[in-house]
Amino acid sequence: MKVFAFRGGVHPPDYKEFSKDRPIEVFPPPEKVRVPLSQHLGVTASPVVQKGDEVAAGQIIGQLKGFVSANVHSPVSGKVTALADVQLASGLMSQGVEIQSDGQDNFSSGLAPLGNINKESVVQAVKDAGIVGMGGATFPAHVKLQPPGDKIISLLILNAAECEPFLTCDYRLMLEEPDRIIRGAELLMVALGINKCIIGIEDNKPEAVEVIRATIEGRDNISVQLLKTHYPQGGEKQLIYALTGKEIPSGGLPMDVGCVVHNVGTAAAVADAVDKGLPLIERILTVSGDAVSNPSNFKVRIGTPISEVLNAAGLDEENCAKIVLGGPMTGMAQANLETTVTKGTSGILALTKNWVSEKLPDPCLRCGRCVDVCPVGLEPTEIEAFVTKKDIEGLKKSNALDCIECGCCAYECPSRRSLVHSIRHGKAQLTALRKAT
Repeated sequence: MKVFAFRGGVHPPDYKEFSKDRPIEVFPPPEKVRVPLSQHLGVTASPVVQKGDEVAAGQIIGQLKGFVSANVHSPVSGKVTALADVQLASGLMSQGVEIQSDGQDNFSSGLAPLGNINKESVVQAVKDAGIVGMGGATFPAHVKLQPPGDKIISLLILNAAECEPFLTCDYRLMLEEPDRIIRGAELLMVALGINKCIIGIEDNKPEAVEVIRATIEGRDNISVQLLKTHYPQGGEKQLIYALTGKEIPSGGLPMDVGCVVHNVGTAAAVADAVDKGLPLIERILTVSGDAVSNPSNFKVRIGTPISEVLNAAGLDEENCAKIVLGGPMTGMAQANLETTVTKGTSGILALTKNWVSEKLPDPCLRCGRCVDVCPVGLEPTEIEAFVTKKDIEGLKKSNALDCIECGCCAYECPSRRSLVHSIRHGKAQLTALRKAT
């Protein structure tokens, strides 16, 4: 199969050597969890427990609200000690549920393995389990499995690119639990009513390619395609173009070109929900950077404070200059180490001042590098200027909402301008305007 090269992009050092050879370790359940009810794109889940309630691990504590929403389940057994706001990685606050663990880890989800596997039952199991995009986007998975009637889906793509530097959680999942991924792919195809899946893996992961190809041997409907290591290869639009040559139109979605994209971690979670009746209460994440002595890949319960995870990885508090949730290109710096792990937390980076620039941005040089590397074909400096001037019409004409916030522009900018932050602000302005009208 031909691999098409998408426009723009960058090729930063991947720094995966810190953690790529560290097997997944099961992180012990914390004594207390704080579980946000908004850890997915869409409407915040509604609490279905009260202070003082006893809950089991896996029990639903937040009911999805509307179509684009997701259930939230307790990651531990214990007592609800508070319904209070919880800080998200973005710095925004979400209604949340605080639970004091009883140390028993008693599990009772109310879900069960599916006896009759068909399109409707798989979609319902995914919905009941609260599964969202595990690559970081956190879009409710059941929504992607129910495309509108006028969208004809012919291809499932499993995103195994993991193009962000440092992150190796998907890589370790592919090496250690490939059967869960492939089982999830089969179930996702059942839900979509199709019989073709391509797993896209960057060519800097030859061991994972070998393992996955061995796992799908004998299956004609699932294939592995090697992708050029080039950031942001894991972006949905870039991944679809690389594998199919199809270009998603401005404002469009993968289903507009007959594709549905899910992360390999999402596929594994789907397998757990259907075959074991397990809701999404934990995830694999990478802890890395030069400010931890023991870079690791942990399987962590949702709601665990990131401080506990960092300490387990040997955080050097004295020399740590920045903590980032996610990868260095799209992640968000943290000021509060009591921020908790959510369904979308793919990594926690701890960096010393050797890796952190404190230089203030210089004026734009009009060099055009940000334009050259933008994989969507935008003009980031122009959008930044419209944001500064609060020019809403200019923001609309510049197609700011098409920005995928990959960070290529900021990475390439010689003036160190915070282009992604400006564009996010502009997108927020446009989104608020749409809601108001």
